Amino acid sequence: MKKFNVIVSSILLLAIAGHGGYRWVRYEMLDASTIIFGCIALSYLLNSITWGDYEGGKYSESDELDKHIKTQSARVGYYALMVLSAAVLFLSEGVTALNDIQNIPLAVVVGLTFIVAPITEFFYSRKFR
Repeated sequence: MKKFNVIVSSILLLAIAGHGGYRWVRYEMLDASTIIFGCIALSYLLNSITWGDYEGGKYSESDELDKHIKTQSARVGYYALMVLSAAVLFLSEGVTALNDIQNIPLAVVVGLTFIVAPITEFFYSRKFR
């Protein structure tokens, strides 16, 4: 089943990338939908390669290694997303001063990356106390 999921995910990713590449070359434009669906297809492919299932790891309660992998990769992924979103904000705006930023929705998203984990940890800690 893992091989089937990898093949289907690869075909999906290639189809989306091909469509996006065609639109880029032909019409000189790249849609946000192509980027988003390409990222979803890439996540399906990576989940298929890693876990054998495009939805991600399905582990039992006793599988400690899978739990450890999920926990550590989530934590590293969170910080990587925080840094990358800040980099996108500053690179897309072309500014170095925070007061010069014009893309307020993106600035809000970057700000949210700093508070999502602490808020989540706060509520989970209250659940277990």
